[in-house]
Amino acid sequence: MIIPVILAGGSGTRLWPLSRELYPKQLINIYNEHTMLQNTVLRLEGLEMLGSPIVVCNEEHRFMTAEQLRNIEIEPNAIILEPVGRNTAPAIALAALKAMENSDDPILLVLPADHVIEKIAAFHAAIKAGLKYAKKDNLITFGIIPDSPETGYGYIKIGEVLETDTGAATIEKFVEKPDLDTARKYLESGSYCWNSGMFMFRASAIIKELEAHAPDIMMPCKEVISKGVQDLDFFRLSLDGFKNIESESIDYAVMEKTFKGIVIPFEAGWNDLGSFDALWQTGKKDENLNVIKGDVLTHDVKESYIKSESSLIAAVGIEKFVIVETKDAILVSPRDRVQDVKKIVKQLKDHNREESVIHRKVYRPWGSYETIDIETRFQVKRITVKPGAKLSLQKHFHRAEHWTVVSGSAIVTKGEKQILLKEDESTYISLGTAHRLENPGKIPLELIEVQSGSYLGEDDIVRFDDVYGRKEN
Repeated sequence: MIIPVILAGGSGTRLWPLSRELYPKQLINIYNEHTMLQNTVLRLEGLEMLGSPIVVCNEEHRFMTAEQLRNIEIEPNAIILEPVGRNTAPAIALAALKAMENSDDPILLVLPADHVIEKIAAFHAAIKAGLKYAKKDNLITFGIIPDSPETGYGYIKIGEVLETDTGAATIEKFVEKPDLDTARKYLESGSYCWNSGMFMFRASAIIKELEAHAPDIMMPCKEVISKGVQDLDFFRLSLDGFKNIESESIDYAVMEKTFKGIVIPFEAGWNDLGSFDALWQTGKKDENLNVIKGDVLTHDVKESYIKSESSLIAAVGIEKFVIVETKDAILVSPRDRVQDVKKIVKQLKDHNREESVIHRKVYRPWGSYETIDIETRFQVKRITVKPGAKLSLQKHFHRAEHWTVVSGSAIVTKGEKQILLKEDESTYISLGTAHRLENPGKIPLELIEVQSGSYLGEDDIVRFDDVYGRKEN
């Protein structure tokens, strides 16, 4: 049995403003109609002996992660929630321990949730090649045969070739991201491949190597798994136990130290979409080598990536630029400077700007809401409730709300009463009144909410009952 382990943490700061802390790149459809997470699972179709995936994600992303898996009809083996990010070594340790709970010892196929792989057949062939060695308790990493001198990736130097038809080889060493001259030498030598961050090993084998080389990670992971609790679709870990685990990559913790490492090099059409330049490289280009998405007009524009989500972008006389517009932010950068976008995100965080954390459209397990307008003492939102879903029973101390149904129907609880609202009907929720919104219909419920009061923050809420087990979000 092969159990995919999908690493779906991370915040994707280099793709701001598309990717935000609470809506990161792995949950966005930035490459095709599916999200990065969904693509990671779907590209495994056709592999034999494939079990249900274990997904490791941030606690804040739990409902979107579960919903996206349901949308592609995937029932996960487990969704492990990390209270805080701790890099890949603890995530893999937790997944391996979880995979062995039923006294099985499956092969784990570890895949980051934010990669593009165009050559699926070559990817499957590499997995099959690695499986033979993983069954013998080797630790497999998949190397990407480079086609350019990339400075944004780590590299693996290939050692002794073990099998000529698959290219399986020992690992001589891992090397950090090189400068351009060094990257050119790596490419010309033919002895290096990009470090993809994808792995394959037996669960017991990686646990044994973690115990030997990173006991300060493995021991506390065993403790937090033993104290974890199942909550709806999720396996929750204690913050107190997890926050003190060392943050370390599996490369540093194990792969650079083990004598059991084997690399399987392959050509994959692979990209980790770590920047807007990567989106330009992988995107469909027009006759001027531009990647254009959304409402965009250009004149004398070349080799640029331009994406509009809500407004017309008009660009004139630029070359090798990135312009990205969302409803609350615009990014403009030369393509060769987009790695510095993370410095803008740091400034946003330093100034407590919510644009680093959320979009104007915020997703919830029951649907979503989008802020349309906000001023002192009032706020207007567009609320969408999925069929059959309902919000928590709640009240607010500082604001009243007026709801108008635009489409669909709503059951509204106000105090001890329930009313049915249809299209073009409205109701008023006075300050301090316990209330709940529910969609009893078969189509999404769309309504406009007007809030008024002295304080309009999302933390002005008292929940009495919530079907999703939430307390704060």
